[in-house]
Amino acid sequence: MKNTVNEHIELNQVKVKDGFWDKRTRLITDKVIPYQWDALNDNIPDVPPSHSVENFRIAAGITTGEFKGMPFQDSDAAKWIEAASYSLINEPNAELEQLIDELVDLIAYAQKDDGYLNTYFTVAKPDQKWQDISHGHELYCAGHMIEAAVAYYQATSKDKLLQVVCKFADLIDNLIGPEEGKMKIYPGHPEIELALVRLYEVTKETRYLKLAEFFVKERGHHSKFMSQEKSFALGRKDKWFQLDYHQAHLPMEEQTTAEGHSVRAMYLYCAMADLALETGDAKLLEQSKTLWDNAVNKRMYITGALGSQGHGERFTIDYDLPNDVAYAETCASIGLVFWAHRMAKLEVNREYADAMERALYNGVISGMSLDGEKYFYVNPLEVFPKQANYRHDHAHVETERVGWFGCACCPPNIARLTTSIGQYIYTQNHNAIFTHLYIGNESSFNVNGKEVNITQQRNYPYNGDISITVNPAEEVAFDFYVRIPGWCDSYTLKVDGEKIAADENMVNGYVKIVKTWDKACKIELNLEMPVKKMRSHPKVKENAGKIALQRGPVVYCLEEIDNGEDLMNITIPKQAEFNVIDQPDLLDGIVTLVGDGYRITAQPTSNQLYQSHEFTEEPVQLTAVPYSHWGNRKPGEMLVWVRES
Repeated sequence: MKNTVNEHIELNQVKVKDGFWDKRTRLITDKVIPYQWDALNDNIPDVPPSHSVENFRIAAGITTGEFKGMPFQDSDAAKWIEAASYSLINEPNAELEQLIDELVDLIAYAQKDDGYLNTYFTVAKPDQKWQDISHGHELYCAGHMIEAAVAYYQATSKDKLLQVVCKFADLIDNLIGPEEGKMKIYPGHPEIELALVRLYEVTKETRYLKLAEFFVKERGHHSKFMSQEKSFALGRKDKWFQLDYHQAHLPMEEQTTAEGHSVRAMYLYCAMADLALETGDAKLLEQSKTLWDNAVNKRMYITGALGSQGHGERFTIDYDLPNDVAYAETCASIGLVFWAHRMAKLEVNREYADAMERALYNGVISGMSLDGEKYFYVNPLEVFPKQANYRHDHAHVETERVGWFGCACCPPNIARLTTSIGQYIYTQNHNAIFTHLYIGNESSFNVNGKEVNITQQRNYPYNGDISITVNPAEEVAFDFYVRIPGWCDSYTLKVDGEKIAADENMVNGYVKIVKTWDKACKIELNLEMPVKKMRSHPKVKENAGKIALQRGPVVYCLEEIDNGEDLMNITIPKQAEFNVIDQPDLLDGIVTLVGDGYRITAQPTSNQLYQSHEFTEEPVQLTAVPYSHWGNRKPGEMLVWVRES
């Protein structure tokens, strides 16, 4: 069954009230956004300087100096504005709003009279605008600034930044497009495509939608312009940075596998889904589904991470998912959440929400420490610090979270997703509401012209008991869809105390409740959460003979602090059972898994490297913690996939 969901859920419709996410949202609002503002202004000692705000001051002529940072440094400031704007929607803050206003004023001063806005090319390379499309990130930065402007407009109704980006978008539209005399180019790093769709949603200016469509459908055609650029020389020397790195190796309609830089791919696929939704393009939908199947079912880690190779931050081939050198960039998991949500709007299929949930509770929140002060750019599934700190092929692997990065895309990305998490819980199609995520909230919808309030209460992701109250202002008939996650084998569902024969009403993983709703109708859902021993597809050679522990949507790992060193010598017997232990005082409140295993020990009397006799085993008690929380106590080894005996 296909179901195009046309209504956009505004963030102010959904008020998140959730024990798990409230902590993170509060942390972002109270600590992370101010911390990142200091980072953008180079006010944090002993971390790589950002220079992002100072670059705007130089571009505006307020100060003098040299541009510093990456070519895409502007995007960090834009993502900060977006995160801060979402924070204002959740909780008004006059001081923060004033801070954003001042930054918006600065950005407006930095804009050129013709609408051009990019501090790297304004300050460092003013004679090279639009000459480095593959790596210059002009259009990428424009996209993030557009997203920031839309978010701030939605939060405050202030349109100053919106006017700035519209002027810039108009300039881009005058320079690039299918019309005669315009450049037939598309960005090396996709982002502006999805941003232009968001700008169209706010302004209803069809030129922006058509430009987004041009960027997507032109991709892979006439790629010679890219390969002839000076910065593409790396692509000619290094096979990992050729056209497939930019998803430009084939016309989009011919691409069937997720290739190249994983974050670039996610943003591009988001735009494809957006356009399929806005234009009703069936071919784009089918293409999106083809790429989804490859990315999620053949190239995704169990944590919802993407990008198995550090060199090029990219996809490789099907089932190539090494654990210790995984790149698994936090931004890629965030991109997967964006893409999955868009696919859920296009089609009723729980696979999209399953992937969104997997990424959220594992590959995304692992990227930030529990105190909000340190971050992972890379999220491997196996860490042995002695090895990682010595081997060149582990150079990208951090054994501890760090305060900031020279390339600081991930920290503000985490902030903007966390503060907007309410947008991902539901979608609506006229007289149908779909529940994709189980996050406590109070929400308001308009269904058939009548106000419907929905309250969701739960202790997810560690408890599968969910209560949803549907409370319309007056009686109204509509369909309510409740997702049964793919990890759940057994569940019960009641509506107003009456058990629902759920399987008879199942639609691609969602139970469809057809009802005329009255005051305070109650849905009770119980999702059983046994501990599961997960196994990889046999073609994932790194995980042959190994298992990973998962309970509900949460993937677990072993840490040295709980289980001692040399985690590779631990085995879990097939018959082993794990007890679920509630630990409210550990790591901000988690559930640990405790069970029996074995540790292999070498013969202490022998110094031989290779031996013919069997090693001895000793029984040990194992403790597993959520992967997302590892590394928050002390540095040490970590292991997701454990040998099964």
